[in-house]
Amino acid sequence: MSDACGCEVTPKKTSNHLVIIGGGSAAFSAAIKASELGAKVTMINGGLPIGGTCVNVGCVPSKFMIRACDTIHKANNHGFNGIETNGRVADYRQVAAQQRQLVVELRHAKYINVVADLPGFRMIEGMARFVSPKIVEVNGENISADHVLVATGASPYIPPIPGLADINYLTSQTALDLDKLPESIIVLGGRYIALEMAQMLSRFGCRVTMLQRSSRILPTEAEGLTGELTKHLTDEGIEIVTGVALTDISRTNGETTVEAIVDGAKRTFKASELLVTTGRKPNTDNMGLEEAGVALDENGFIKVDDNLRTSVKTIYGAGDVIGEPMFVYTAAYEGALTAENAVTGSSKAKDYTALPWVIFTDPQVAGVGLDEREAKEKGIDAEASTLPLSHVPRSLAGCDTRGFIKLIRDKKTDLLVGARIVAPEGSELLMEASLAIKHGITVKEIVSAFHPYLTLSEGIKLTAITFGKSVDKLSCCAV
Repeated sequence: MSDACGCEVTPKKTSNHLVIIGGGSAAFSAAIKASELGAKVTMINGGLPIGGTCVNVGCVPSKFMIRACDTIHKANNHGFNGIETNGRVADYRQVAAQQRQLVVELRHAKYINVVADLPGFRMIEGMARFVSPKIVEVNGENISADHVLVATGASPYIPPIPGLADINYLTSQTALDLDKLPESIIVLGGRYIALEMAQMLSRFGCRVTMLQRSSRILPTEAEGLTGELTKHLTDEGIEIVTGVALTDISRTNGETTVEAIVDGAKRTFKASELLVTTGRKPNTDNMGLEEAGVALDENGFIKVDDNLRTSVKTIYGAGDVIGEPMFVYTAAYEGALTAENAVTGSSKAKDYTALPWVIFTDPQVAGVGLDEREAKEKGIDAEASTLPLSHVPRSLAGCDTRGFIKLIRDKKTDLLVGARIVAPEGSELLMEASLAIKHGITVKEIVSAFHPYLTLSEGIKLTAITFGKSVDKLSCCAV
């Protein structure tokens, strides 16, 4: 048989055969780990090209486009006196083409080429279906396995709104394929993907209206955080409408009309395009999972235990197909974990302690661990300290003081239990807090650590100091 590059591969002699259904981050991480452990690996990929969501239609293309539109925004919006700059989209088609070229390059460099020389590895393109817990059928061929990993990912969820199925609309995937920007767009949703896409399109020049069902964007986060982000997005001209109950969607003469009830009153919204970003659904249809005995939850996600094993002992699940958290780095972690458990017979449990997350808006939103409400629900006597970036020297020198840093500690032990950050490049601040939580570093120890002056990371130290002192009483670099 041939590998992903069309080269003949001689399988390593082993009685342990792992079949992986899927071709994204979880699948590749599992394939690499299983091969390192001496197993024979067969990967079956259908749907998206090799690399899955992240490289093809998710992280890579979206973050490229976000960086591109940031360039325009910063050229037109800065706080330095006496400096004139301007930016505009001269040819959006070229921007999109550069993004697609990057996707192709990374797909080969980080996926296809990585497995090309793995011993005992076989790649099959096709849609897999379970014949039994240890047999998978693809392209008319039955493949026997010792264990099977389902890592088929997720795709955009389309809600059952009257009229939506009858019109053409965009998703987070198809919006990145555009060669021409719409003049205006309605974005359905108010969480991670919706927020990133809305700001990106707005900064490229689209008139954006966001319609969110909940009373605020990011409804699972604290109001202070969502209020801060809402302010910055609306300041850029994005219309955010919350508490929306959608009643009908239609399209006539190149214009989409959305009918809704907002605060008990009927409202009509119109735009040239509609972007549906209302969540993700698992790719579990037509795989024979139920026939194989694999249990699914009420939303169709695969149920797994702490070892990522499904209800069938020979079948594992990893990545977005098992539900939250849906991040590429957790998918890769889960893929390696399942491969180790399946190949070696171990029972290592998943551990999401100090799991960081980021929303790539500008300012970015980043978090790790517990917020105050979550800490108190766990019986922790929690205390929070919040420092506006207007008190961080680096932010002042950069003429950009949007946002804040919040640390949450256990008052009894002084251990850091959580952090929430709204800041330009706030994601780069997150790992110090993550490592502090994971390794039991106290707030006092954070304060005592050297932080270079005029770095954004100094803001973490300053926030830690304010648990006991007012930052107004400190000189530069003082503790």
